[in-house]
Amino acid sequence: MVNFTILAGGYTSFIASYMFNSETNDLTYLNQYITGGNPTWIISHPTNKSVLYAVNENEPTGALQSFAVGPEGALTLVETAYSGGSGPPYCSGLSTGQVAIVNYGSGTARVIPTTDPLHFSADDSTIVTFPVPTAGTQGVSEPHMVYQYSEELLIPDKGNDKIWRLGQNGSPGDFSVHGQIAQPIGSGPRHIQIYENQLYTIHELASTLTLQDFPAYPNFSTPIISNVSTVPNYQPAGSSFAAAEVLIPLPTAEFPTPYIYTSNRNTGVQDPRGDTIAIFEKVDNQLVLRNQVYTGLNQIRGMMHGQQAGEGGDAYIVAAGFAGTAGVKVYKRTEGGANLEEVAVNTELPTRTSFVWLKQ
Repeated sequence: MVNFTILAGGYTSFIASYMFNSETNDLTYLNQYITGGNPTWIISHPTNKSVLYAVNENEPTGALQSFAVGPEGALTLVETAYSGGSGPPYCSGLSTGQVAIVNYGSGTARVIPTTDPLHFSADDSTIVTFPVPTAGTQGVSEPHMVYQYSEELLIPDKGNDKIWRLGQNGSPGDFSVHGQIAQPIGSGPRHIQIYENQLYTIHELASTLTLQDFPAYPNFSTPIISNVSTVPNYQPAGSSFAAAEVLIPLPTAEFPTPYIYTSNRNTGVQDPRGDTIAIFEKVDNQLVLRNQVYTGLNQIRGMMHGQQAGEGGDAYIVAAGFAGTAGVKVYKRTEGGANLEEVAVNTELPTRTSFVWLKQ
């Protein structure tokens, strides 16, 4: 038997904890821990699972918080720092010990040095402001994620239809834009993954998943190799889709194929079966849809695979809706990962937006 702790952020003033028993398929609500407002994105330190970072997606002043993680996911708030702008939807600990955060509401980003994983040195950090988009795009910069790849930081900007490339200028906390990767106009790039030096991008406005070779610096772009819709074939009248998340769990002996999992959000008239998780496979450099898994969830903003918890976790994905009352659901990967089976649900909290897996 393997028990996992799942931490869950959301549009509240707390982070919730759950226990998932993989033998009995029980998902038990454990506790909640007070945070700043709207910890909508949470993420573990890249090497130290006893440290958690969370955004406070507040307007006009966002924040970054650090927490010490105890048994069963018990959280102790340690420090809070200004995010450098408004409405931060994403943060990420870096291999350098710094923590990066982006601000959707103000078109800015900040990389904050640390004195140790729990303590920030925010005075040593500059704020990066992204350009106002040109005609034909959203009209405002809307950075939505930060992804470290080698020594670069990649930031998808939904408003600019670009993925910004940031580099450190010298001292920690001093970053600037040194390149960009162009994306289809009007597509709204939201989140990305890189696997085997290929870039997978989920586009919110177009509800598409694209594949391209990652361009070597300082190239601005490479051709889109494959561009597919994430939306299910049946669309209720009055529906309006906005894709949100993309995951690529690393291959294992049990799951040798690196399937791509994307979440759909229908922000209009709901299908009674809920929103789907679309599962893709790369075949001969083309993205091929393998399954549309209906979840009963309303607007899947965040989901996370259990591989981050270590052995045994790679079989599972947790997801929840931004809206509705369907709660938190755990899915088991089946057919080698080409399909999902719902194995557990807890409805004590109606919505959640992001997750971290920990092994107990």
